[in-house]
Amino acid sequence: MKVALVHDYLMQGIRGAERVLVALHSIYPDAPIYTLLYEPTSFGDALPDWEVRTSFLQPLRRLHKRLLWLMPRAIESLNLRDYDLVISSSSAWAKSAIPGPDATHLCYCHSPARFLWSWADEYINSAAGSRLARALVRRSVPRLRRWDARTASRVHHFVANSKTVQQRIRNYFDRDSEVIYPPVDTGRFLPAEADEGYFLLVSALNPYKRVDLAVEAFKDLRLPLVVIGDGPELGKLQRLAGPTVTLLGRCSDDEVTQRMARCRAFIMPQEEDFGIAAVEAQSAGRPVIAYRAGGATETVIEDETGLFFEAQTPAALAEGVRRFEKMSFSKQDCRQNALRFDTGRFVREWQEFADEKLRQP
Repeated sequence: MKVALVHDYLMQGIRGAERVLVALHSIYPDAPIYTLLYEPTSFGDALPDWEVRTSFLQPLRRLHKRLLWLMPRAIESLNLRDYDLVISSSSAWAKSAIPGPDATHLCYCHSPARFLWSWADEYINSAAGSRLARALVRRSVPRLRRWDARTASRVHHFVANSKTVQQRIRNYFDRDSEVIYPPVDTGRFLPAEADEGYFLLVSALNPYKRVDLAVEAFKDLRLPLVVIGDGPELGKLQRLAGPTVTLLGRCSDDEVTQRMARCRAFIMPQEEDFGIAAVEAQSAGRPVIAYRAGGATETVIEDETGLFFEAQTPAALAEGVRRFEKMSFSKQDCRQNALRFDTGRFVREWQEFADEKLRQP
């Protein structure tokens, strides 16, 4: 059986969606990776022997945020007709790839395209430079939504990465799906003996991640917050931060692992599709203070491995931190909860799902 893996693009190193792709490639090590755009310098040795095949947009990869109108044509141009099984890892475009007439197409959906369905305004404001560019992008959204919904029919079976995403697939595509939670490397994130007193946030610094809420809350609380990650919001957050907030930018995997193990708690102010970083923190024995929405409601056990705050405001988050300081959490309980999402579990569940679907006509 010839297998192809399709991923939106490989541009920003190993993040949540790419960790799923790595796990899928471990199951199908001979499968080539088809993707719209690939920036090798962002991955170093992370993809040592992968066969990566790109679209006609590859020479324009430095302009990828300006290529919105060309993405549909590019994903449809990928030549997949010789494969028996096509597996797409999709946050936007990959699910619309065209499989061969006799192929089975399985889609692992991280979310229907957020910039089309969930956070269109935030995406437009951050990605489009001029007022004219923003207006043009905004006018294109309805047409792209229609294309996105229509091309969902190219997928034979959807897998959602959480119940939250499962509901979006039903709402936007009118399709059923099964939930298989993404893989978490619980062997990498292990508890340390003691914490070092700081709170931790690990995230891309994009507007919808709402890192600004945490920066403002901890500035007012005068408690130490360490932020790891980079993105277009970095300058704004640096100007907003007070003396107790430290923005480290992008850090190595080793530093993230060490920081995770030694924080007091992990802060999650955004609504995530799943939220791998929050599970990594629990794997390291650390509780999570999360906005009550999205994947966090499926991965954090309230008052046992963390707590929730109800509104996306600095005041609500600050109140959550004050409650946290009056509570105690068990490192063992946090880690035991995280083990439900281990990589071995993902591989087993995916193989069972794929075998079942391939037996169907």
